[in-house]
Amino acid sequence: MKNTCLFPFLALLLMAVPAVAHFGVILPSDDIVGRDEGRTLELQLKFIHPAEGQYMQMEKPQRFEVYRGGQREDLLPALKAESFKAADKNTNLAYWRAAYQIRRPGDHTFFVEPTPYWEPAEDKFILHYTKVCVSAFGLEDGWHEPLGVEIEILPLSRPYGLWTGNLFSAQVLRKGQPLPFAEIEVEYLNEAAVGGKLSFPAAPFVAQSIKADGQGVFHYAMPKAGWWGFAALSDADWKLQKDGESKSVEIGAVYWVKATDLP
Repeated sequence: MKNTCLFPFLALLLMAVPAVAHFGVILPSDDIVGRDEGRTLELQLKFIHPAEGQYMQMEKPQRFEVYRGGQREDLLPALKAESFKAADKNTNLAYWRAAYQIRRPGDHTFFVEPTPYWEPAEDKFILHYTKVCVSAFGLEDGWHEPLGVEIEILPLSRPYGLWTGNLFSAQVLRKGQPLPFAEIEVEYLNEAAVGGKLSFPAAPFVAQSIKADGQGVFHYAMPKAGWWGFAALSDADWKLQKDGESKSVEIGAVYWVKATDLP
């Protein structure tokens, strides 16, 4: 009888444990490139739990592109594989790097569609369409344009030149239409390489949670300098095969912005 009573309690306990958030990442060496600065932008592509600094294996993406002035450029050939030791010190995990030469002024929106990631703990695939915008040479002319991918976050406030505490506003689009009451997770990129060294007093502080309004619009004020990721999650209306079985796919729209302290 004691064991029988224990099982419901354990089930409730497991349900109370928050899922660790996955985020696709495109991390540029800066979000603003001036005329008097080096024109080569370094980019890193990762799959990570940002606040915990925990990485997952990232296979070569299916698409990696930059959009500028209505033109699309394929950057997939520029990707170079990198690896590092996982926390267990026994496993090599892959991420990707690329160098991009800024040649013309204007907003450069970088986009990655990764190879779907199988998450056995959730019995589903994860596919995050990830974007970041870099301003070049002072011309602000395209940060607000959608890319037309299956799910994306469309900035409503300029996504660069943000002070710490600024309000970032954006809209979630699904197949080009607003996604009402979308759920958005927000995390700080807590990597030592970019200045992250936060500790968290409790689990709810790790991933902030936002509910968009009926037009898919949400707002968030970044409380600390550094890179912040926004992930709007949904379920695909299609499935992928795993070992001969059809499995669900979590699709996410991810957007990264950088906050900077006032001098």
